[in-house]
Amino acid sequence: MKQDSLFRTPYVLLLLISTLALQACVTIQTSPVSGNKRVYGYSWDQEVNIGRDSDSEIIAQYGLYDDEELAKYVDNLGQELLEVSHMRRESAEQKYKDTQFTFRVLSSPVVNAFALPGGYVYVTRGLLSHLNNEAQLAVVLGHEIAHVAARHASQRAAEQQVGQILIMGGAIGGQLAGLDGGQIAQLSSQTAQLMFLQYGRDDERESDALGVEYSAMKNYEAAEGAAFFTSLKRIQEKAGVSIPSHLSSHPDPGEREQTIPRLAAEWEQEGYTQNKVGEEQFMRMIDGIMYGDNPREGFEEDGIFYHPDLAFQFPVPDGFSLVNQPSAVIMFNSEQNAITQFSIDGQQASAQASVQSFLGQEGITTISQTALSVNGLDGYQGVATTPAQDGSTIQLLVSSVTFKGKVYSFLSYTSAAQYPTYENEFKGIVSGFEQLFDQEKLDVQPVRLKLVKTTKTAPFSLQLPDKLPMGLTKEELAIVNQVQMDELIEAGRTLKIPVQ
Repeated sequence: MKQDSLFRTPYVLLLLISTLALQACVTIQTSPVSGNKRVYGYSWDQEVNIGRDSDSEIIAQYGLYDDEELAKYVDNLGQELLEVSHMRRESAEQKYKDTQFTFRVLSSPVVNAFALPGGYVYVTRGLLSHLNNEAQLAVVLGHEIAHVAARHASQRAAEQQVGQILIMGGAIGGQLAGLDGGQIAQLSSQTAQLMFLQYGRDDERESDALGVEYSAMKNYEAAEGAAFFTSLKRIQEKAGVSIPSHLSSHPDPGEREQTIPRLAAEWEQEGYTQNKVGEEQFMRMIDGIMYGDNPREGFEEDGIFYHPDLAFQFPVPDGFSLVNQPSAVIMFNSEQNAITQFSIDGQQASAQASVQSFLGQEGITTISQTALSVNGLDGYQGVATTPAQDGSTIQLLVSSVTFKGKVYSFLSYTSAAQYPTYENEFKGIVSGFEQLFDQEKLDVQPVRLKLVKTTKTAPFSLQLPDKLPMGLTKEELAIVNQVQMDELIEAGRTLKIPVQ
């Protein structure tokens, strides 16, 4: 959780079913890619507006990665590929030629890349850490440019009727497009629909083909892109489940290992020399990139959640899982029907005002409210109910504590029938909130990938330090470096090694 996160409750706490609709209207326009007439859900101006409006929400939820040089590097490469895309070709309509594209690096450890309509393309630091050269990044960025150019989101909007989605029941504890349930619930319906949107496999294959085309036209060795999809396949196999990102809706990574080199060879036969790999430049740009979660923004250890930057801690109930995101910390039981959301209320000046503002919302019936002291800190607490969509009743415990000039809020809820079972756990989280004094926890730093030249020829597994930080495994780092555990690494080769 970041220091500037705000307390946003209405979507998360009510457990209501949200109908996500963009109020699309069918329109027939010319495709920038094929030049043929296609049916779209939005006009191009609407797509641009949708992307612009959603961009600010994506930034608020993920956060931008704090490295201006890296951000400029990614943007420059994206703009280079854009020059040869269908958005800039002589045959393109002027509205497409005039559309500005924005390329951003998000501060998320999830291996993820996605695009919003109207020219907004995102890659995460997690994705960048798994790439080995500029050619691989070019294929990824080209793929996302292609989604925008082919107007895939608008095509799907014309075809799909997005139904009702049970926000918390369907998302909490899992990840959709790299967002946990709490994040999705805090997005507007417009942005949430975009994040839930599933492109068809034909869309993905078209974007793969165009990504290779754009990369080849800029002389990048597009076949290099296959190595990244090998990494995605290994991530999937290691996790034992579908890839936890937007990329899970793409064709099987194993298929793409085969098709991308074939597509690249076809463009080489067309006369496009592909001799740019850009390994040294790319590696220099990601030297020191943050890897995994940033513990400065909070981490759990032995049943305690610590936040070094804000200097507080609180307990996590036994059997509860914890998801830490920029705007909130969410804890939930194994059945995912008893939930606590912790966040900063940036709108109220006191604990009492925070709780009473919540209790004053429409649909909330207050049972009780009282002042409380939490380890010497001023606090306030209320118990309330709200009706669920299915006609049952949800019971809520909302608590706020004032600490170092900020108001921290805990919102806990479950069904009224189950509330007595979880009441002690809910109250125990709040009563355990206190200042963090442990200097070791206060001083913890994120893991970063440093470039290291090997000094010996040996298998990869023997090139790593004996002790790895933050629970990282050698297998995980083999995937990051796009090598096998037993692969012989020659002396003088550059590897990405984690340091903390």
